[in-house]
Amino acid sequence: MEPYAVIDESSFPIVRIGFTGSKSTDQNFQSYLDQTKACYNARKPLAIIFDASKASVPSLSHQKMQANWLKENEGLMKNFCAGTAYIIPNAAIRGILKMIFSFQKQPVPYKIFETETEALTWVKGLEWIK
Repeated sequence: MEPYAVIDESSFPIVRIGFTGSKSTDQNFQSYLDQTKACYNARKPLAIIFDASKASVPSLSHQKMQANWLKENEGLMKNFCAGTAYIIPNAAIRGILKMIFSFQKQPVPYKIFETETEALTWVKGLEWIK
């Protein structure tokens, strides 16, 4: 199974999630959601950088799965996620993100960037301790 995304926690509390460009399937998309939730297992503050530079557009059913994941994990995100940065140079993918957020609002501060440098600078400036 080709992964939909690769999660890198080596720079914790900054977590990087890079989309591989593989087409979303029920199996690889669920795996991505499960792995994303596992980033919260330590119950410590974190920030996430989603790199969608290579992202393929997820199917509508997977967009809804993402929206449901946001809803189900809202408390976890509010308690532990300082913010999420999205690297999205592609306008179509930015549109998909807005559609997902129309299904379910993003519960933590977020910003969309075109480069990793901009995203990293923003994440490092987040208030980590509330």
